[in-house]
Amino acid sequence: MDKKKVLLIDDEANIITIIKKFLEDNNFFVETAENKEKALKILKEKTFDIVLSDYKLPDGTGIEILRFFRSFEPNKPFIMITAYGSINGAVEAMKEGASHYIAKPIDFDDLLKILQFYTGREENIEEKNEFCGIIGKSPKMKQLFKDISIVSKSEATVLIEGECGTGKELVARAIHFLSKRKDFPFIGINCSAIPVELFENELFGHEKGSFTGASSREIGKIELAGEGTLFLDEVGELQPLPQAKLLRVLQEREFYRIGGTKTIPVKCRIIAATNRDLEQMVEEGSFREDLFYRINVINLKIPPLRERKEDIPLLAKHFLEKFNKINYKNIVDIDDRVLDIFMEYDWPGNVRELENAIERAVVMCQHDIIKEEHLPPRILKRKKQERIEEVDTSLSDTNLLEIEKRVILKVLKETNWNQTKAAEKLGISRKQLRTKMKNLGLLN
Repeated sequence: MDKKKVLLIDDEANIITIIKKFLEDNNFFVETAENKEKALKILKEKTFDIVLSDYKLPDGTGIEILRFFRSFEPNKPFIMITAYGSINGAVEAMKEGASHYIAKPIDFDDLLKILQFYTGREENIEEKNEFCGIIGKSPKMKQLFKDISIVSKSEATVLIEGECGTGKELVARAIHFLSKRKDFPFIGINCSAIPVELFENELFGHEKGSFTGASSREIGKIELAGEGTLFLDEVGELQPLPQAKLLRVLQEREFYRIGGTKTIPVKCRIIAATNRDLEQMVEEGSFREDLFYRINVINLKIPPLRERKEDIPLLAKHFLEKFNKINYKNIVDIDDRVLDIFMEYDWPGNVRELENAIERAVVMCQHDIIKEEHLPPRILKRKKQERIEEVDTSLSDTNLLEIEKRVILKVLKETNWNQTKAAEKLGISRKQLRTKMKNLGLLN
């Protein structure tokens, strides 16, 4: 595959060096410019697949370069780099036709995913083991890849369900970048990280003078997303008041900035994600039923790593390659005993935990092959504990109620205390499971 050509524009020499090296290591051809004048000169003489420019330059702004680039390249991707929290610069860039913006300090994993999506690296679902940055060859993942392809062509609201660390944001980004909205922003909100009193401002923005300290107008995430995608991560963590605010937006498809009187239409697509059992939360009264049905038009479930263990060696080798580059290592392989441990482990932290384990192993390994001693202590300790529990759950000298309690506890732990999934594994209804849990003292 030919290397995609990137023009990188930034006035800080150290940033230029770091980003250039990172992109070249990931099979991009990179040319650089340290100011507006040089960038415009290069663009007049050469063609690029993508432009990556800092917003603030010593002799102008990235906006001026963007306008020039758009005059002859209306469709090619232009990524604006903004200072952390510089929302106004990001808004201006999107209005002028930027494809995306990223904030400093740059998350290099995020940058790579964005560039790969925008440069159109297509994947054959049947033949490839990677799809839009998501790695897997198991039947469950192949089906997920097909579902993403189908869903991306629609305009329906999507709910992505999966345990922590399974890659819910990766799936959301894949839907966005495969959709007709790919040339517009992908804007994410972590619902669990926003205090209740700030949620409305984060979502809708505010007008100047609308409250003490509101010295200027601020654009909210819905408006910033424009005709792109708004990703609501951990939507199950929303408190009742934010739930009501979100429901109104989904129903009316319009909103007001705080302190504003003019209605603003919602043009973006909504994708939500959760690691919670929203149906159970609806039943318990902690999540609005009407909101649940609004966000659950299309449902995608990401399997936990323990349910697709055939992907573990593939993921481990991928992360080995990744962290070799980052840490300037040349580790050639992973010992078979380590892979055996990986295949036996239940991975409560899913793909993220596996990635962290490989990163630690690469850092600690001083030889050519990752060995058992390079693994995180928690994995080795947990494996030892699992062996103890297996012996402890033997049927000798144990009454029937105690055996039943241990089995139910084991399955609940395996399913992260998701009662619906636990009931399915036990072959009983959720109602039966709750009755047994109550009788065994497992419910408050």
